[in-house]
Amino acid sequence: MPPVKKTIDAKELKTADAVTGLLDRDASILDFNARVLDWAKRADVPLLERLRYLCIVSSNLDEFFEVRAMLHLAAHAHNDHKGLYTSASFKANYQKAAQLVAEQYTLYNEALLPALEAKSIRMLSHGERNAAQRKWVQDYFVREVKPLLVPVGLDPSHPFPQVANKSLNFIVQLGGKDAFGRHNDIAIVKVPRVLPRLIRMPSKVAGQAQCFVLLSSVIRSHLSELFVGREVVHFSQFRVTRHSDLAVDEEDVENLRTALRHGLQHRHYGEAVRLEVSESCAVHLSDFLLKQFKLPAAALFRVAGPVNLVRLNQLIDLVDQPALLFPAYQASYPGQLQRGTSVFARLQQGDVMIHQPYESFDGVLDFLREAVYDPQVLAIKQTIYRIGSDTVMLDLLREAVRRGKEVTAVVELKARFDEEANINVAEQLESVGAQVVYGVVGLKTHAKMLLVTRREGKLLKRYGHLSTGNYNPRTTRLYTDISYLTRSARLTADMDHLFMHLASQSRLNRMNKLWVAPFHLHRKIIAQLDAVGAAAAQGQPTKVVVKMNALTDLELIAALIRAGQHGAQIDLIVRGACMLPAEVPGYTENIRVRSVVGRFLEHTRVFYFVIDEQESLYLSSADWMNRNMIRRIELAWPVDDPVLRQRVVDECLNLYLQDGRDAWCLGPQGHYTKLDKKGRYVRSAQAILMSRYAAGTTQKK
Repeated sequence: MPPVKKTIDAKELKTADAVTGLLDRDASILDFNARVLDWAKRADVPLLERLRYLCIVSSNLDEFFEVRAMLHLAAHAHNDHKGLYTSASFKANYQKAAQLVAEQYTLYNEALLPALEAKSIRMLSHGERNAAQRKWVQDYFVREVKPLLVPVGLDPSHPFPQVANKSLNFIVQLGGKDAFGRHNDIAIVKVPRVLPRLIRMPSKVAGQAQCFVLLSSVIRSHLSELFVGREVVHFSQFRVTRHSDLAVDEEDVENLRTALRHGLQHRHYGEAVRLEVSESCAVHLSDFLLKQFKLPAAALFRVAGPVNLVRLNQLIDLVDQPALLFPAYQASYPGQLQRGTSVFARLQQGDVMIHQPYESFDGVLDFLREAVYDPQVLAIKQTIYRIGSDTVMLDLLREAVRRGKEVTAVVELKARFDEEANINVAEQLESVGAQVVYGVVGLKTHAKMLLVTRREGKLLKRYGHLSTGNYNPRTTRLYTDISYLTRSARLTADMDHLFMHLASQSRLNRMNKLWVAPFHLHRKIIAQLDAVGAAAAQGQPTKVVVKMNALTDLELIAALIRAGQHGAQIDLIVRGACMLPAEVPGYTENIRVRSVVGRFLEHTRVFYFVIDEQESLYLSSADWMNRNMIRRIELAWPVDDPVLRQRVVDECLNLYLQDGRDAWCLGPQGHYTKLDKKGRYVRSAQAILMSRYAAGTTQKK
């Protein structure tokens, strides 16, 4: 990494030469998945949880290819050699992904499967099944599988069929002639999604062990039954991954919801970006498939096992062995609240902070529930980005409408891979009379806020909830986030102005407390970093600590580098993609970067700035990415209460900077090294917080 002789500005950083001094964004995403995979390797992690981490990596890689790969493929196809996406970046990232996939399957075959078998959990291949088990599988195939399979023999009147994104398929080479005496030797078998990918054998044939068979193994064992009178010469399972990022021109459609629903119908058939086949697939068959999907050879992944490891998640649900899972964690009720008492009354005493998942999301649900059933509440406004399949919040909003309250929901229809669910939410709310809007054309509404207007005497008072995470009761048990409840007149007035802007698209009022993207969040952060840098240059003690999920915005990176080069001490806790190289002499020696990967997904965004004895701390919905700053409605809000601010510093920043078990440090060469310290005093931030907040422990109110 070449040192930089002078401070850097955003324009310089955007040039091709300067970009080469940064880390590759997509390589950094793949590095994050390698850190997740490390949990699948850890002997101290329960066995089924190790399998879960393996599946998580596979799911993450699917999304990586669905969203990111097309840019590299296009550059490769045009032999581009300049910019962020080039033929070289295609080769490097596909090769990096291939190495990660190979590592996954090695771990699966050589570590996890033997460990499962040691616990009497067996995944039986055809060769391992005894006569009774083979008979059971044959009966299952005839009864449940064969009636749903329609093999397609390829010829001029039967072209290569449409193969859906990430679906299971078989390619078969046949010997002999068909019923009409022709030598059409290639057939495709599409496997319906309705069939379970993992089947549990009954105990009468499994014996003492818990035995399972993969659907792909069931089909491959009986392929010949689909081609009576033909010989199966070669075969392979295969799966194609397709580009799946929806592109809808919002300014050129009359009804965004209708346009998105139409687009969803075609998502499964976007351009191919990756092809997975069995390790034993004949070269001429894989070449045939590559040609059909118009993919280069580097896009072929040969795998030593099922082509979709994600589906092994089903095993975790089918195996009833709690000892092979993490001990169940029971979050405590938020310490600043008390069950059965009014949240409104508590907020009149001051703001409330809930640290999820250590404290439960029930506090937020109780806030909304009280608003729904309180006759003095007149209006409820809420943004919905990812609400999940749990209907509790949707049911409460519908009940609020039924009780005559004005309910406004800003539903983000373009939340990636949740589009259909959010369309359904919008339609259900509209059907009962709620006011549903879709935000501002061209911008995703990623801000998380809930605003309640209540009559108190002759006055109307507002109560607000802001969050770094989504209104999804399920993920609030899996992701670390901060929920913030407030009665602050200035903060809730800002929230109301923003809701008015989203609904009416009128000019956004001047904000009192909120930083809002795309209007001023970006420049406010840059200004804060420049102020820290200027103070450091004058010899004042300064500090910046930022916790986020990704750091890829070039202007924010430039501002961090400037502040560090002026002497500011900067610690970045970045879970995933990070393009800023850390601790490079003459460039970023004052900037340290670490990533913490634990049992829960780190999701909290915290921005902390210190100049001398003055400190400011913001919580936010936004990562430091260009899309968050320019193409989304995002929020950052200050924590002015000194007690709550110190709590955020202690729990979300300091503990993570002291973590010696789950933390990885980014080095000058762009590689992450695990801090795997030994000894009885090794600290894990998540473990400490779990112990501190587990239900039944004493907490400070």
